[in-house]
Amino acid sequence: MERLISEAPPHLRPCVLFEDEATFGRISTVRACWAPPGIRPRVGHQQVREYRNAVLAVAPWEGRVGALIVSGTFDHDAMAAFLAEVQVRFPGRYCIIFLDGAGAHISHDLLVPANIHLELLPPRSPELNPVEPMWDYVREHYFANRVFPSIERVEARLCDAFRGLDAEPERVRSITLFDWIKAAKLT
Repeated sequence: MERLISEAPPHLRPCVLFEDEATFGRISTVRACWAPPGIRPRVGHQQVREYRNAVLAVAPWEGRVGALIVSGTFDHDAMAAFLAEVQVRFPGRYCIIFLDGAGAHISHDLLVPANIHLELLPPRSPELNPVEPMWDYVREHYFANRVFPSIERVEARLCDAFRGLDAEPERVRSITLFDWIKAAKLT
């Protein structure tokens, strides 16, 4: 990580991000919740098979996020749109994005902007990606024990989650700034 940061073009300030994608939909997840003693909470449940793919990039040092909701398949075109979104969210920066080896990330058709560098994380190592606990947070705080009447409501809830996270950089840092990331030097 330190080598990649040191190789950033001198006219652009480096920004280290981690990326991952997840699926959210209308199949509800029943989770434990608090209730007064002697009261059993009632929670709706549904099995509607509609979903959206969400892509999230997190800058752990800054506590900032960049996100995109994809209605179709997550492929190299969706990844290119996401990289364009990252450029808008982090203007004038040299973005070093760590990601897994998913097909959309390593596609030969993927056009990577000049101010973005993609670096693959080791295979089968989701524990290294700080976006994974972010997905847990979004599922727990925005989707648990909720039933959505339409896929548009799922999208709206995802937007609420991403806006909420972007408005709370300290929370994002507390979830994503792993010790090994903190130990790396950001120049």
